[in-house]
Amino acid sequence: MRGAIAAGHPLTAEAGARVLADGGNAVDACIAAGFTSWVTESPLTGPGSGGFMLVHRAGSTAPRVLDFFVTAPGKDHPAQAAAMEAVSVEFTSESSQVFRVGAASCAVPGSVAGLAEVHRTHGTRPWETLVEPAVALARGGVKLTRPQAHLHAILDLILRRTEEGRAIYGRDGRLAAGEPVVMKDLALTLEAIAERGASAFYEGAIAQAMAAHVNEQGGTLTTRDLADYRPVWRRPVRAVFQEHEFVANPPPSSGGVLVGYALRLLDRVGVGGPPGSADATAALVEVMREQSRARDGRFGRELHRGGLAKRLLADETIREAAARVRRRERGLAEASGSPGTTHISVVDGDGNAASLTASTGSGSGVIVPGTGVHLNNMLGEFDLHVSDGAIRPGRRLNSMMAPSVVLRGREPRLVLGSAGSLRLRGAILQIVVNVVAHGMSVDDAVAAPRIHLEEPSVHCEGGADAAELDRLSGWGYEVVRWRRRNLYFGGAAGVELRPDGRLAAAGDPRRGGHGIVVE
Repeated sequence: MRGAIAAGHPLTAEAGARVLADGGNAVDACIAAGFTSWVTESPLTGPGSGGFMLVHRAGSTAPRVLDFFVTAPGKDHPAQAAAMEAVSVEFTSESSQVFRVGAASCAVPGSVAGLAEVHRTHGTRPWETLVEPAVALARGGVKLTRPQAHLHAILDLILRRTEEGRAIYGRDGRLAAGEPVVMKDLALTLEAIAERGASAFYEGAIAQAMAAHVNEQGGTLTTRDLADYRPVWRRPVRAVFQEHEFVANPPPSSGGVLVGYALRLLDRVGVGGPPGSADATAALVEVMREQSRARDGRFGRELHRGGLAKRLLADETIREAAARVRRRERGLAEASGSPGTTHISVVDGDGNAASLTASTGSGSGVIVPGTGVHLNNMLGEFDLHVSDGAIRPGRRLNSMMAPSVVLRGREPRLVLGSAGSLRLRGAILQIVVNVVAHGMSVDDAVAAPRIHLEEPSVHCEGGADAAELDRLSGWGYEVVRWRRRNLYFGGAAGVELRPDGRLAAAGDPRRGGHGIVVE
């Protein structure tokens, strides 16, 4: 068996699967799929994004995480940024969120540098070969699937905010399912990256065009911000759950440590009952409350100054939190964030694993003329600014993203990640519990109805057992019942190494995801 890959779009998964079939390793496949996602999932990711990749070498007990998330701009910039523009995005007729966009929301992108660095350290296939599929799709166009068309509709006010956006996503109205998205300017940018590597993006004409356009629109991105950007290798956070080890990206990002914290808590108090039961749902809700409570006044300081993971995962902290879980103490409300993230999970036939999450947030609506680069809006994301003060230029922003691997001994039992801002940590938590504790297949675990706590409401996705939700309501929980599946609850992608040695892969049906096992 050559391996398996799961991603947010069939063409993203197919690009990585071809690399596996040709003998490339998990990182090679993840890079090729990552570039392809810039075209197939352009509202979610692209060269203007930031992200993380977790890499596990076969037989190793020490996975590593490459942090190429965005940094604050403004080096050598003499002025303050202009005001951001507020845009309301509706998930359903009952659920909407406000996002802040425009040039003032644009942080320094890191994805190009990140893919180049992980290729330098772990890649085996030629760089230009891994970029080629994305170039062809950008130039030839990608037909919108129904899930993608739904996402485009949700984000339409951002995607078609400018003339550059309307040229790609529809001049006379948004594109419908079956219509092609053609990105010829992005194809030229990808060709430059294929030929000259990351320097083509962070120096020279493309960098100058990005900085000039953002500044013209009132942002603070400078050519020095781009030239100074560097990805950072980090030691992951680790947490034991039912004789498995959960591994994810560490601070200054918060997603991995919060998922690890929740798993350690569940390991102590128990998962409550069968999946979907009121008892199991209540256990998840109470642990989610503890995740919210953990984001206290010390949280932001410790993210950047150290000590957060050690404190949260300490036995004493877990004991105290477990006591609150049993008392069902009410937690704290958190601001919701953007749906604009995508994930890729890969395992190769040798047992190497790669887990990549990247995001442009909701997108800034700023597409740099002549480049096809849609810049992120991370400075406008409410949930990223758990900080200890003003964000100085060059500082890494916080992130909820949590590319993960669950190890059984030295083998990757599950490679996983999700989109969905605050909801992504809940999606990852629930899928890990479904696979490891409940013995579900990765396909069933990803597709299973999810919950999300938005204090005091417990949002329950369509497909949940109505009788069990009635029981939950009877216990005093404020249950919000969704009629169907919705991308609000995240967009996960997972690859599973089953106990019999077979691989399985699942993309999230909420976003038209896809999994492929390569024989």
